[in-house]
Amino acid sequence: MGTWRRLLLFGGVSLRGGGAATVPPRGCRALGCGRQLLGAESEALKQRRTQIMSRGLPKQKPIEGVREVIVVASGKGGVGKSTTAVNLALALAANDSSKAVGLLDVDVYGPSIPKMMNLRGNPELSPNNLMRPLLNYGIACMSMGFLVEETAPLVWRGLMVMSAIEKLLRQVDWGQLDYLVVDMPPGTGDVQLSVSQNIPISGAVIVSTPQDIALMDAHKGAEMFRKVNVPVLGLVQNMSVFQCPKCKHKTHIFGADGARKLAQTLDLDVLGDVPLHLSIREASDMGQPVVFSQPGSDEAKAYLHIASEVVRRLKSSPE
Repeated sequence: MGTWRRLLLFGGVSLRGGGAATVPPRGCRALGCGRQLLGAESEALKQRRTQIMSRGLPKQKPIEGVREVIVVASGKGGVGKSTTAVNLALALAANDSSKAVGLLDVDVYGPSIPKMMNLRGNPELSPNNLMRPLLNYGIACMSMGFLVEETAPLVWRGLMVMSAIEKLLRQVDWGQLDYLVVDMPPGTGDVQLSVSQNIPISGAVIVSTPQDIALMDAHKGAEMFRKVNVPVLGLVQNMSVFQCPKCKHKTHIFGADGARKLAQTLDLDVLGDVPLHLSIREASDMGQPVVFSQPGSDEAKAYLHIASEVVRRLKSSPE
């Protein structure tokens, strides 16, 4: 490591015995300082940094009663991530009625699950003082939206957000679940890292439109999960095509096959394409997701196909 890089990382301060901080003498030449720093103290600095980093990374602890955790993420907001998460959870249950499915909304600043799942009210507490999820359409749901007023903004700093995430991860009585679908906030920030480092995740689903601007951030999202050793199951190409309800002409409003090109770049698969359709938006706004309210529609079938692909990849992934 170069002298100036070391000075930037450690502030030009070296730690000596007893923990006292000393600054190199003003007259010391850069070369001499570099040799001093790269000498006997370099190994101690490496060990110290390793200790700090290992202490900062929490040990992963499974969520009690949950067998598989699937995170649904996107690099950019507004690409249909929450709609995908809701319909994926419903599709997992619809494809196999023997499976118990839960839905966790960790998008603290913009929770969408309460409205999309037509749920409101405060969770009850179990005898163990754990929050009990609210239930609708056979899906157990938990969201920060159940704990605050619908129109109340959360003006929180990072520490408060992390505390809320910790409660959502550790203080919910899920019972026994085969799949827990986690609706992540957009981006690659503290929440994503906290969730990824605190609980074992079976796989991540990345949602994007075919638009280049959205794909740039989807690429970052996929790479982030790879860096924290979370398997990326594949991409969902949302709003892939619009078909005119009158003349049936198809228009690729956001571009054609952009997610497929990104998948090739990342050596991933596209789990499925979801069209841009009025019924998906209307069903979500009414709190009756399309997989539940219109199970025979082409739109619902797209989510059912994605769910089957997710399960197939979970079964084929190494333990």
